[in-house]
Amino acid sequence: MMSKRQAKVVIGTATLSVLGFVSCMTLFPQADIVGAREIRSNTVATANGWSAASFPVENFQAYTSAFGYRRSATGGNNWEFHNGLDIAAPQGSYIRNWWGGTVIKVSDRGACGTQIVIKSGQWEHTYCHLEGQVEAANGRRFMIDRAGGIQIWEGQKIPTGARIGRVGMTGRTTGPHLHWVMKYANNYVDPAMVLREMFVQQQIARGNSPNSQQSQVIIQESKNIRDSGY
Repeated sequence: MMSKRQAKVVIGTATLSVLGFVSCMTLFPQADIVGAREIRSNTVATANGWSAASFPVENFQAYTSAFGYRRSATGGNNWEFHNGLDIAAPQGSYIRNWWGGTVIKVSDRGACGTQIVIKSGQWEHTYCHLEGQVEAANGRRFMIDRAGGIQIWEGQKIPTGARIGRVGMTGRTTGPHLHWVMKYANNYVDPAMVLREMFVQQQIARGNSPNSQQSQVIIQESKNIRDSGY
């Protein structure tokens, strides 16, 4: 049985479906109960929407693993929650900041490897498996990729589209790719749905006629999800 409540959050031409539900996720053995909280309707983007947002990876090759539950990518029959979208590109390809914001964390520990977390209003976007490592100077931490000419400090403001790292293989990974995580109001969002709406708005800005189907972005409450961390 599943109980469901639904609210709407409007972004430009898109509607974000904010679901409140409790499900035993019977399709996924060993998966925890997933919960989501209903939030009040709210405008989540600037007046211009996301038409100026940047695709995060140069030299794009493929989407290799979607958001949601999957079998373990490193072997075994366990199901795990994949909290982002994997975007494959040749190792060393540059990564660009999706939306302007402030760096709130850099790290090179754990499954995500070398990572940068950027906060843009209520949105939080994380970039994992980057080249380089984290160092500190004068009491401040920074991510440094000397070969790529990248140095990103915690607290630094980063504009939309700026190069913030390169595709690497740090952390838990089976090949070069960007693991891209998005949250809104501390809840996970499927990055593929965000990209879909971004491209729709960019087509409108160019005077083209986009697909009339609205994007449906599902927001899941992260605190109730067993997160694989990469």
